[in-house]
Amino acid sequence: MLRKLYPYLLLSLFVCTACGTSGKIRVKKHFDSDFFRTQFTGFALYDPEEEALLYSYQSDKYFTPASNTKIFTLYTGLHVLGDSIPALHYAAERDTLYIEGTGNPVFLHPYFKDRNALGFLKNQQLPIAWYPDNFTEERSGPGWAWDDYAYYYAAERSALPMYGNVLTITGNQEKTECFPGYFRDVVNHDSKAPYPRDLRHNTFYIPEYIKTGDTLEIPFIQTTELTTRLLSDTLGKKVFHTTRKLPLNKKTLYSHTPVDSLFRRMMLESDNFLAEQILLMAAGTLSDSLNTRKIIDHTLQRFLPDIPQKPRWVDGSGLSRYNLFTPESMVYVLNRMYHEYPQERLFQLFPAGGVSGTLKHYYKGDGDTPYIFAKSGSLSNNYNLSGYIRTKSGKILIFSYMNNHYMHETTVVKQHMDTLLRYIREHY
Repeated sequence: MLRKLYPYLLLSLFVCTACGTSGKIRVKKHFDSDFFRTQFTGFALYDPEEEALLYSYQSDKYFTPASNTKIFTLYTGLHVLGDSIPALHYAAERDTLYIEGTGNPVFLHPYFKDRNALGFLKNQQLPIAWYPDNFTEERSGPGWAWDDYAYYYAAERSALPMYGNVLTITGNQEKTECFPGYFRDVVNHDSKAPYPRDLRHNTFYIPEYIKTGDTLEIPFIQTTELTTRLLSDTLGKKVFHTTRKLPLNKKTLYSHTPVDSLFRRMMLESDNFLAEQILLMAAGTLSDSLNTRKIIDHTLQRFLPDIPQKPRWVDGSGLSRYNLFTPESMVYVLNRMYHEYPQERLFQLFPAGGVSGTLKHYYKGDGDTPYIFAKSGSLSNNYNLSGYIRTKSGKILIFSYMNNHYMHETTVVKQHMDTLLRYIREHY
């Protein structure tokens, strides 16, 4: 039976006796500093083996989590997707192959290079019709900043993503290469354009600062017509869209990409597009509707009914400032994962301090041996870190450290966090 997060009677104890009075004083002094006076900060430190909350500082307060939201997305994907990525639904009827997207983000993605669905569709002798109406979302998430539309981290969501839903441009203003080549004729070498893409049209601009060898990823606008034309161009055969829903006995084609490769890239690179599509794929396992709200509600009700403070959770990536989570809720889910999945697998999915992903240059351990395995989350004036600490005594502790609405440089915030986390590694 899964252990409970912790006895709530321990909330006022702050530190277990094994840590000693000096540990309690040192951690308390950290947050008594004037540095934290004008910002919002919350912290929770938990021992998963002793089931004890070691320290709590405003850990039941709500914070904007940014990409810490991906911890909840990871938990959902681990529980719902199993060990395979559904690449495509299909059904052959009479003289037509009907297909619908599953939200699969690896189809023609330049990083994953998964060609299973591509080969399947290219080998079809029947005309191909795709059904787009199982996607019941807006292309952008609720609360996303409108002026992020032209940047790679805000790629639009869709049922049948292609090429990561971005145009990749390599080169400079004189000579460029475009991937996919379908968009080549709508790329303009105009350095005066304020954004690399027009707001309402798939017209792209090469900024003045791009140099030979640079790579620029620009989201393209998703429409049914564009996906149909892009799929036809990619396959070299006629594809049309249809309003005819696939039958109940439709089949599923699975990707060759291991699901952990998808989770790992989402977490290490903090890839917003992958996070959003993971929730859509998970939603598709529940019903025929790719709907983020449905899978979020399912996760909270089915898997996390006892979470200490129910979050306001609206997207998969954390791009939205509507999201609100507490440090305690972060620790709760991290603790669930710690007890439900092997440590070796789990820690491989998180950035390692000083070694990999978004933590490669921060929270470095001794030599090449990391002691922090955690997910960061950044928005302007917000920086959070939640995950696992391996201490010098060999213990694994779970923590969530959230900082919102500060006016300091983020590097200074990270330095204060590093000081505390290193102290915990040395003394717990």
